[in-house]
Amino acid sequence: MTSETKAPAGGSIVVVGGGISGLTTAIEAAEVGYEVYLLEKNSYLGGRVAQLNQYFPKLCPPTCGLEINFRRIKDNPRIKVLTLAEVEKVEGTPGNYTVSVRINPRFVNEKCTCCGACAEACGTELSDDYNFGMNTRKGAYLPFEMAFPARFVLSPQIIGTDDARKAKEACKYDAIDLEMKPKTFDLQAGAIVWATGWEPYDAKKIDNLGFGQYDNIITNMMMERLAAPNGPTKGKIVRPSDDAEPKSVAFVQCAGSRDENHLPYCSYICCMASLKQATYVRERYPDAEIHIFYIDLRAPGQRYEKFYKTIKEDAKVHFIKGKVAEVMEDPASKAVTVVAENAVTGEKMRQTVDLVVLATGMQPTAANAKLPADLKYNADGFIINDFEQGGMFAAGCANKPADVVSSNQNATGMALKAIQTLARK
Repeated sequence: MTSETKAPAGGSIVVVGGGISGLTTAIEAAEVGYEVYLLEKNSYLGGRVAQLNQYFPKLCPPTCGLEINFRRIKDNPRIKVLTLAEVEKVEGTPGNYTVSVRINPRFVNEKCTCCGACAEACGTELSDDYNFGMNTRKGAYLPFEMAFPARFVLSPQIIGTDDARKAKEACKYDAIDLEMKPKTFDLQAGAIVWATGWEPYDAKKIDNLGFGQYDNIITNMMMERLAAPNGPTKGKIVRPSDDAEPKSVAFVQCAGSRDENHLPYCSYICCMASLKQATYVRERYPDAEIHIFYIDLRAPGQRYEKFYKTIKEDAKVHFIKGKVAEVMEDPASKAVTVVAENAVTGEKMRQTVDLVVLATGMQPTAANAKLPADLKYNADGFIINDFEQGGMFAAGCANKPADVVSSNQNATGMALKAIQTLARK
């Protein structure tokens, strides 16, 4: 390990996760004088926020907030960013941790200018997980236009193939290194903040809602990518089955949340996400009818309540209090019929629409893969902060369901907790 990556024991903070919570934690700690190592398993920073079309409270694109944070990181020599990084093991006690890190190969070095010649040379098309598999991308790719670091990536799937060779030959800057290997090393840290974020709940597990069975049923995060200008359809919201403009859309709330068979808790963000996405549809298609099926609509805070009231005044948006029991598809038209009991009138209703959006819940990343450290979790996989012991803390959605604003506030607090650990050392 080089001297550049060594830190004095107890003198640095390791932040695991480069989403909005991790970025905030790292920046807040570094800007008051602490050395921070920011580790991200993806090839880019930004996390889930980078995949959104717009986010609250200003309904601005993610570039709005991320660009400022990326600039602050670039300008701060105290922050060392390590992408494609995974923590393999954590040993030690508060004030003196050894963090074993593995860096997976990008196969592209710092000489990359993002010219795109490598992608043009590749013929292979791979499923694009950034867009939830709704399109494909080349084996050499830039994750998204504003990716930080601004550098292409070669998929491990093309290493050893003609495509990899062609990509290397196409690069005029000697930026492609097909011999890159994984690297492992240790970091010494006084405190660790786990900002490992969340994953959309797997909608295929919800048998009665038809995701994966019917083409025109998508998730709320898929809707974000459809609406995003850099998404698979360049911002055009269309039916996956035929790329037609939907004349009617149903939003199904609590898809997997508040359900003992799936996620027993409220995921906090889903109601507002669907109301926001209703505006996406209405802005693009003024005549489209929107149907929102809900158990309870939760708009936490005055600003969100005001937004909800504005949506309710739209005559084209219909709210139905009732849990969706089943969905059915017309094989000919690919239209989807949503079946629910209206809890207000008691009638069983059937609403046929062109597109269904499932408001799938927020599941902590650690629920499916426990982290390699001595951490406590609740029954749902969220990390429980032990402030008495200190040393390691969970920020943002690793700790509880939260929106961007709440995640930023929480991350600032966890940066302070990490600093207090070092100060006591």
